[in-house]
Amino acid sequence: MNNSKSVFAGAKTRRLVSGITAYLVLGILAVVMVFPFLWMLLSSLKDATQIASLAFLPTNPTLANYAIIFTSKHSQFGRWFMNSAVAAVWTTASVAFFDSIVGYTLAKFNFPGKRIVFLVIVSTLMIPTEMLVIPWYAMSRAFKWVNSYWGISFPGLVSAFGVFLMRQFMMTVPDDFIDAARIDGMGEFRIFATVILPLVTSALATLAIFNFIGNWNAFLWPLIVSSKPAMFTLPVGLANFSSESGSDWQLIMTGATVSMAPLIAVFLAFQKQIIKGIAMTGLKG
Repeated sequence: MNNSKSVFAGAKTRRLVSGITAYLVLGILAVVMVFPFLWMLLSSLKDATQIASLAFLPTNPTLANYAIIFTSKHSQFGRWFMNSAVAAVWTTASVAFFDSIVGYTLAKFNFPGKRIVFLVIVSTLMIPTEMLVIPWYAMSRAFKWVNSYWGISFPGLVSAFGVFLMRQFMMTVPDDFIDAARIDGMGEFRIFATVILPLVTSALATLAIFNFIGNWNAFLWPLIVSSKPAMFTLPVGLANFSSESGSDWQLIMTGATVSMAPLIAVFLAFQKQIIKGIAMTGLKG
């Protein structure tokens, strides 16, 4: 009897120790992850002197930096914010529509070469963006898309990752639902819109959020295709606060803080869908 009690107590102690260790490790990782964002936020409340001192906490917090980035003659922050919003929303809507249709076709229709088409689409994920910017730019110059919303957005209108994600989710939808809808006389597009999409909303939300964040933070292609300050996106515009005489880090940190606000809001609003979408990706197929 005493042996069983000691074994039970020992197991309970080990579980307690492992639990404390796990929470301690996760707490340390959380601090490491949050610390750069906290530094960025606090730096946006400092002036140039305090930035140079590398002090963690601002001695005299000020909101002047926020006024400067929106009102300075050398800054078009409001326009940059709008450019990023237009490009991110436009490409996200396009990806959600076209990738879900392609995913549905590859998941629920049989036609010659279907697997080859899917493999070709997925294989494009292995091509680095740096190898694509030259043909993208040549095409933009040829069609006069430079310094335009279309020029900034067209590379992200369809996503190979989105096709893969939507196909994997739609593979889990029973074919019986589709067959029943066809018996009821529904057309294929109506089946897609009213039967399939409501069953894969978590995947669609995950795809939309990832695509929005990726296009909001895009730097390389918008930098190449936009030469006029009025067409800069936020990441490109923030780099404009750096010059040969130095970098206005307090303004860069302020702009980065403002640009993070929409991303944080989107993530907090749809975090359940993101977690569900990631957890279920690739369960079938």
